[in-house]
Amino acid sequence: MATRPFLRHLQSADDLLTTYEAKRAGFISLALEKNRQATPFVQQARALRSAAATVKSPRELLTLHEIEPALLVAAGVSDKATAYLEVADRKVAISALIQDFLEPQGEQWLDELVYRFLLTRGDTLGGAMRNIAGALAQRKMTRAIISALAILGHEYEYLDSASGRWLGKPENDADIELRIKGLSWQFQNDARTLVYNIKVPAVNKNVDLCLLNCRPADVTTNRVARATYRMTDLYIALGELKGGIDPAGADEHWKTAQSALNRIQRSFTEESKTPHLFFVGAAIEKDMANEIWEQLNNGGLENAANLTDDNQVASLCMWLCQL
Repeated sequence: MATRPFLRHLQSADDLLTTYEAKRAGFISLALEKNRQATPFVQQARALRSAAATVKSPRELLTLHEIEPALLVAAGVSDKATAYLEVADRKVAISALIQDFLEPQGEQWLDELVYRFLLTRGDTLGGAMRNIAGALAQRKMTRAIISALAILGHEYEYLDSASGRWLGKPENDADIELRIKGLSWQFQNDARTLVYNIKVPAVNKNVDLCLLNCRPADVTTNRVARATYRMTDLYIALGELKGGIDPAGADEHWKTAQSALNRIQRSFTEESKTPHLFFVGAAIEKDMANEIWEQLNNGGLENAANLTDDNQVASLCMWLCQL
């Protein structure tokens, strides 16, 4: 491997910049994902309308006990808040919805009910979408790592998010990145295990990607994993992954990542350890690119890539799989 692996795919700070085309594609991908995740809420709204249409007036909704949860949503009560409300409090909330918002709409009360249901569900969706950019970024990195392992001729195991178990590579691994929480493979007779979003005790903060010299069994249960994560000599590489595509948030994402990387470096230096540090981001603007390039050249970072550039991501993942 090259002593400066970033030179395999970067020649200058400008290579790190996110292009207009990449920004456009990123925004479209997020919009499509938002529509996909909104589909269940739209279907729920249709079901609510159908059920509510069986009564002739808003006041009669109080008799439809089976749709009380949906009526509470329309009243602006979140799922979390509902758990803390007594039966009488729930009835008060629904009565207020009927009196203040549905009855004043006259014959259009049914539409108003659906609008208010979707308004609250929209807030729920908004919360989910704040995390979706990170999830999409993790999926892309996972697929790139799997591809690199295939090119290198390495089999892998993966930590299944549904069962919490390590499973062998399936015959058909299409879309497997949707349910992976970790990957493990062999390199030069040593085990390599990559885990996402773990709290590293030495740093006392969560780190987006951690590559460790350990077996899958060493991170399977919480008790065993906690012991493994405390062993600083097992960490081969640690990286920050920022999937947000909005240029307006690029500097803030970089500041957060830079702070995390600096903290990682200080913490491991205190333990006389020097794991490889890397950064991957989707929204990289001019000043940010210059700072990343400077850190690559002075050794603060060992590798970096723009998430929207497939060649850069492939190169970085190939490097990661050979550490």
